[in-house]
Amino acid sequence: MFLVVGLGNPGNEYVGTRHNVGFMVVDELAAVYGFGPFREKFDGLLAEGSINGEKVYLLKPQTYMNLSGNSVVKVAHFYKILPQNIVVIHDDMDLPVGKIKSKIGGGSGGHNGIKSIDAAITSEYNRIRIGVGHPQGGGEAVVNHVLSRFSKTDAEMLAADIEMVVKNISVLIEKGVAAFSSRIGELSVKK
Repeated sequence: MFLVVGLGNPGNEYVGTRHNVGFMVVDELAAVYGFGPFREKFDGLLAEGSINGEKVYLLKPQTYMNLSGNSVVKVAHFYKILPQNIVVIHDDMDLPVGKIKSKIGGGSGGHNGIKSIDAAITSEYNRIRIGVGHPQGGGEAVVNHVLSRFSKTDAEMLAADIEMVVKNISVLIEKGVAAFSSRIGELSVKK
């Protein structure tokens, strides 16, 4: 059994923003793999289904980014899902648009959703980081950047990244994050 978490902020004003890339991927996973409807549970929207015969829960925390861990820990405890079977998909400003990286554990990179999950369960879970680019400067420029929408060109690259993650998530579930990372790396070279 796996828990796949997409990070984002609830509310129409955040739909399509860089910070909501995780929600976008989880929505596409639900559509492609025919998951049941998202229901309000555990401070989030939770859908149930399977990917290649493995039971999977999809979660979109509705606590706002800074408190994402509150929702994740509730689902993990209720269904007894261990950190090694949790996958968190999130935006990463340290990667350019069009770049995907994955790993187990590590630091938060300043991402408040990841900080919250690390504090709630541990840092030893699978992460899929999707590049959203970095603005010039810091502070307010960073906030404005992650809450902005993608340009047409960036949106096209993002759509390709989402498709790549969705088509290959079964590799992570069946063989682990290293195999998923290799597969994504091979496909990125062919892009």
